[in-house]
Amino acid sequence: MDKLSANKAKKAETVATLSEKISKAKAMIMTDYRGIKHKDLEAVRKLLKKANAELVVSKNKLMLRALGTKADSIKSAFTESTAVLFEYGDEVAPLKELLKFFKTTALGKTKAGLLGDRILTEAEVARLATLPSRDALLGQLVRQLIGPVQGLHYALSWNLNKLVWALNAINAKKS
Repeated sequence: MDKLSANKAKKAETVATLSEKISKAKAMIMTDYRGIKHKDLEAVRKLLKKANAELVVSKNKLMLRALGTKADSIKSAFTESTAVLFEYGDEVAPLKELLKFFKTTALGKTKAGLLGDRILTEAEVARLATLPSRDALLGQLVRQLIGPVQGLHYALSWNLNKLVWALNAINAKKS
């Protein structure tokens, strides 16, 4: 009986740890990792750690228990062996790393995902991976915001430039 209560305590601790990870994560991607060797799994975990993400393998029941109310809507993704990618920073960069790893090993695939409170299908997860990184998107936004300002600056300075050119031409003609 003592061993049974120790096992329950360990499961409760695991659920608490998973719940903490879920609350910190900006996005979660459920993956099928069957066929991937432990050595390769550790290598991809190191890559993901650099990208501020974590790949966790846990029992499906414990993960569903940790998800709480979100579990009902995404229960279908937790069949067979499931690893969950917790993304704490950029939502795209770790996913790209994981999919690149899946492509090179020809093993593993995504099942579904959670982006905030939104449930993503496998196709939406693949489409999310094609997005540019957060920094690239911010750069595009800055370029789009500064474009009209540059156009206005050019339009306002054009008459002044014409005046300076005309004065320079007169000055050059006199000398």
